Amino acid sequence: MTNISAIFWREFKAYFNSPIAYIVIPLFLIITGWFFSSSLFLMNQASLRQMFSVIPAIFIFFIPAVTMRLIAEEKKNGTFEILATLPTTDMEIVVGKFLSALSFVAVFLLLTFPQVITVMVLGDAELGPIIGGYLGILMMAAAYLAIGLFASSLTDNQIIAFILAFVIAFTFFMVDKFLFMVPGPLVSMFEYLSMDYHFANVAKGIIDTRDMIYYFSIIFMGLFLTGQSLAGRKWG
Repeated sequence: MTNISAIFWREFKAYFNSPIAYIVIPLFLIITGWFFSSSLFLMNQASLRQMFSVIPAIFIFFIPAVTMRLIAEEKKNGTFEILATLPTTDMEIVVGKFLSALSFVAVFLLLTFPQVITVMVLGDAELGPIIGGYLGILMMAAAYLAIGLFASSLTDNQIIAFILAFVIAFTFFMVDKFLFMVPGPLVSMFEYLSMDYHFANVAKGIIDTRDMIYYFSIIFMGLFLTGQSLAGRKWG
C-alpha cells in the first residue's frame, strides 16, 4: 500500500502540474452546466436528467485524454524503466496510476454538486436517482479509465493511446445502438456488453448486482491486461 500511495500522489499531483486539468475540468463543467441550464431555463425543470444523459458521451472523449499520458509518456521519456527499478511491482504501478486517474475524475464530478444543490432547492429531488446517477457515472469512469490505461500501456505515443482508448470506449458505448442489426438470440448478449445500458439501469437508482459485476469485470480485465502488457516488455 505504501508503494501504491506514493505512485498515486505522484500521478495525482502531475495532473495539476500539467495543462490537462485546466483544459478538461473547465470543458467538462461548461458542457454539463449548459445541459443542466438548458433543462432549468428552457424547459423549466430543475432536474439532473439532462446532465446525466450527456456525461456518458462526454466520457468517450474526456477519459482517453485523462489516461493517454499515464504510461505512454513515461515510456517516451524513459522514466518508466526508472520507476520499474524501484521496489514496486507492475501491478502496484498500475493500481496507483488507476486510482490517481479515478480520483482526478472524482474531483470534476464533485464540482457539479452546485447543480445538485440547485435541484434540491428548486425542485422535487429524489435522492435515489441522484445517488444512482453519480454512482453509475463513477463506475463508468472507472471502467473507461481501466481501458484507457491499457491503451496507454501499448504505446509510447500519447495520440495513439488516445485513439486506441477512444475506439474501444466508443465501441462499448455504441454496441447497444445497433441491436436491430443483431440476430435475435444474440440481442441480450450485445445489450449486456453495452456500457450505456448498465449506466441507464444504475442511474434509475436501481443497484443491480449484474450491473456492478459488469463494471468490476471491465475494470479488472483492463487492469489485468495493463499489467500483462507491462510484464511483456521484459520479454520484448
